[in-house]
Amino acid sequence: MQVKFCGLQTMADVDVVNRLHPDMAGFVFVPESSRCLHPEEAAVLKSRLDPGISAVGVFANQDPAEIEMLVDTGVIDMIQLHGSEPPEMIRRLQQKAPVIRAFRIRQASDLQPALTSCADHVLLDAGAGQGRTFDWSLLKGFARPYILAGGLCPENAAAAFALHPRALDVSSGIETAGRKDPQKMAAFLAAIGIHERDTEGGTGR
Repeated sequence: MQVKFCGLQTMADVDVVNRLHPDMAGFVFVPESSRCLHPEEAAVLKSRLDPGISAVGVFANQDPAEIEMLVDTGVIDMIQLHGSEPPEMIRRLQQKAPVIRAFRIRQASDLQPALTSCADHVLLDAGAGQGRTFDWSLLKGFARPYILAGGLCPENAAAAFALHPRALDVSSGIETAGRKDPQKMAAFLAAIGIHERDTEGGTGR
């Protein structure tokens, strides 16, 4: 199972991520988000990011040309969509990079669009960065690998892990006062049995 730390904003965030080494790191480009980055800021952060960690750009109803530019310039490696992007836009962007499509889950019927989405990966969330979980019992029998998001934190990481998702995506749950908290980041990974790199540069996974 993979882990994504989303909403990196500073070089200090990148340094912690490089040490803890999740599989993915998220850069948010949604203007309404408090974690929104300008492309130039994201490029600087990506230049410091360990190349073994995939940079995921997070968008919502934005110009596909702008998204493609960020892929073409090497700022992001994957695309995550949180808006109402139609299948034709997803297919266009898939020509550039793998696409993660986010779905808001409130009831069982909300899972059907995720099941049939043409995106490379689907992300199941309670809302747009609202820091709360949805009813995970709805996932019983969901017949597609998925990324679980929404309200994840060190305290519920083990329970989320037990659902066997493809990946866990966490942002506000590893923050204190709106900033990434290195102790919470490490605690999240430790809760699912992933530990910091040792002094020889190996990994405790």
